[in-house]
Parts: sequence; C-alpha cells; structure tokens
Amino acid sequence: MNGPAAGAPSYRVWALPGMPEVRTGDDLAKLIAATEPGLVDGDVLLVTSKIVSKAEGRIVEAADREAAIDAETVRVVARRGTLRIVENRQGLVMAAAGVDASNTPAGTVLLLPEDPDASARAIRDGLRDTLGVEVGVVVTDTFGRPWRNGLTDVAIGAAGVRVLDDLRGGTDAHGNPLSATVVATADELASAGDLVKGKASGLPVAVVRGLAHVVAAPGDAGGGARAMVRTAADDMFRLGTSEAVREALHLRRTVREFTDEPVDPGAVRRAVAAAVTAPAPHHTTPWRFVLLESADARTRLLDAMRDAWTEDLRRDGRSEESIAKRVRRGDVLRNAPYLAVPCLVMDGSHTYGDARRDTAEREMFVVAAGAGVQNFLVALAGERLGSAWVSSTMFCRDVVREVLDLPDSWDPLGAVAVGHAAQAPKERGARDAGAFIAVR
Repeated sequence: MNGPAAGAPSYRVWALPGMPEVRTGDDLAKLIAATEPGLVDGDVLLVTSKIVSKAEGRIVEAADREAAIDAETVRVVARRGTLRIVENRQGLVMAAAGVDASNTPAGTVLLLPEDPDASARAIRDGLRDTLGVEVGVVVTDTFGRPWRNGLTDVAIGAAGVRVLDDLRGGTDAHGNPLSATVVATADELASAGDLVKGKASGLPVAVVRGLAHVVAAPGDAGGGARAMVRTAADDMFRLGTSEAVREALHLRRTVREFTDEPVDPGAVRRAVAAAVTAPAPHHTTPWRFVLLESADARTRLLDAMRDAWTEDLRRDGRSEESIAKRVRRGDVLRNAPYLAVPCLVMDGSHTYGDARRDTAEREMFVVAAGAGVQNFLVALAGERLGSAWVSSTMFCRDVVREVLDLPDSWDPLGAVAVGHAAQAPKERGARDAGAFIAVR
C-alpha cells in the first residue's frame, strides 16, 4: 500500500509504553520522561485524566457514588432514571460529573482534576525541565455527545496547545466567506490519541507528531481547554427536556419594565402554539389570542380601557387622585412593546338547563383557558421574553371587544404585556410545596 504523497500533510500518533501504575503524589512529568519517550519540540502529549487524578490525590472514599456526584455537581442538565448529565465544578457538562468508579479500588471513586489546565501546565513545565523539549499537553476524558451514539475523548485541560482554530473571517477553497467556523483542535487531538490509547489497554499517554503548528510558542500556555466551554449565553442546548420545563417555570416571572428592543412576532406565535396544547373539556379549543403588534392598536385599546376604568371609578365615588393612582397601574401594559389579549370561547360547551351544572360547565372552560394562558407565559419565558399578565380587560370586556372588533362570544381574560426585561426580576421568595398539599 502506498503511503502519503511527498509533501502531503500527515502526522503520527502512538501510545507511550512503559507507564507504571500512578499513585498519589507521583510526578507525572518524571514518570513520562522515565519511559524515554523520545519527545521532540512540537510534539503533543495526550494524557488520560485518570492518571492525573490519581497523581493529584483525587481518589475519595465513597460508599455511595451518587453522593460523590452530588458534591461535584453545580447544575443538573438532564436526568433519566439514575443517569444524570450535569455541569460539574470545572464547568464541564458530562455524565455523572466525571466521577469514575472504574480503575480504582472498590469503595473509592476518582474525581476529575481540580484544575485540568493547571495540571496540563505542570506536566508541560516538568517535561521542559526534565527533557528540555517544548511540547503541548492535552488532558483528556471520555464524553458522550448529544445526538450521536458512542463515546470519544475530548480535551478537558491543555497547555501549550492552540485549543481552538478560529477560521472566521477567512474564505474557503471557493472564495466563500467563513463566518462560523471555529475548529476544536484540542478535541480532535484528544480523539486521535484515544484511537491508540484505548479504554482498557493500560496505555494512558499518547504522542502526536507532525502537527507542530498547533503547539504554542515557548512561554505561551495556549489559552487552556477552559476556552472551549461554551458560555451559558451562547448555549442553545443548555437543558434536557424536563429540566428546560422547570427552568422555564422558574423564569416565568412577572416583568413590569421592558427595554425598547422589539419583540420577535415568531417567538410569540411559538408561545401561542404551546398555549393551545393545554387540556380542555369535550375536545374543544376554548382559546383565542389577539396579538397587538402595532403601536396604534395598543394605544387605541389602552386609551379606551383607561376611559372606561375612569368612568367606573368616578361612579364609585373615588377621588381624582385615587383614580389617577389606580389608572397608573396599567402603565405596565402601556410601556410594553407588545401586547396579547387571551380570550375564552365557549364553542362546544354543553347547556344543561340547570344552574349548578351550567355554572360548573363554564368553570371547566375558564380553567382550560387559564391553563392555556399559563402555557403561554411559560413558553414566553422559554423564548427569553418577559411578561406580565394583567386582569384589566376583564373589567371592560365590551370595550375591548368593540375596539378590537371581536365577536361577542370572545371573552377577554386580561392582557399580557410582552417584552425584553429591562432588568432581572427579583428572586421569588421560597415556597414550601408541602404547605399547598393535602393528603388523604
């Protein structure tokens, strides 16, 4: 079989034989140097995190592995049965926080290195001092991946390696601009090393030669693998399904102050699509949502509602000062860049000719409409939109129907102010769920 053509890009990767069993306190750089690895400037060492953890004493007694996972977890991303995908204290999102019960004595578990980038720097510096070579070091661990079966090694720590190759601003072979291409070089190196290290072969270190261009200059640590962790703001897949629902419920807070940033009408329509999945009696669809996307429509409605409220309050004998104060409560609607008016329709409801049952029938539909409004509010939160449900349209339903040209059968159930929150809402006070439960 012919090898690569002369001048064609190529590299070599091999596992490093002769590594002894690593124990707490061992100097990994000296252990690697003792194998006479024949390293040269520009090589990259790929070091399995397990031996780093052992050398750094990250072995802990744990009769209960789950308790160890709890201690290393800062955020649960997804859970299915006993399996947890979590963000750990190193900022990595992975199964079981990286807590490993294999290749360690019974009754103990291995935790990931406290600071994998620092671990990589220590090995790199030690090899420079011992062997006089400038190499890159990548600390690797095994990850599963969303949407893909199988495991692969990725970089969790690095030193002296350009972990990301940002090609944005360049062009491809056809001259097309590259606007989103950032290559995960350190992960590609880690997976190449895994092909020769294996998972159970007792070869925890591999060497890559021929890619000196990815090795940083002397004195340059290369940024570290921490730079590869996507920030929360850029992470479109931050949560699993049930966790995303809980997060959206937590985010569903009343927002009363909004920025001037426009609201994406598509996001509101997606929230409506979630709203109309709510349960309803008799296979009906008792929800309608009137979306006030123009400033003129919002102003006409709110002015008419203000006049109606003022008239009602004067009939109640309220002072002008009191009336002005109460009307100002509607400012949250006036200041919002987008309004939605949810309505109840009773199409498909039953008439029994009995006041008790007819009342119960309407209540069923009202509950179903409320479930739709709650879905709507939670879905808006999932779209990172703030909202405030205000009951005011319920006190002047005829006015709302007239201004918005709605059928008489559409019953407005308040209005929802929608927009981007001007500031983070205050934390909601803790509620003890048990105080709302009765068990029989």
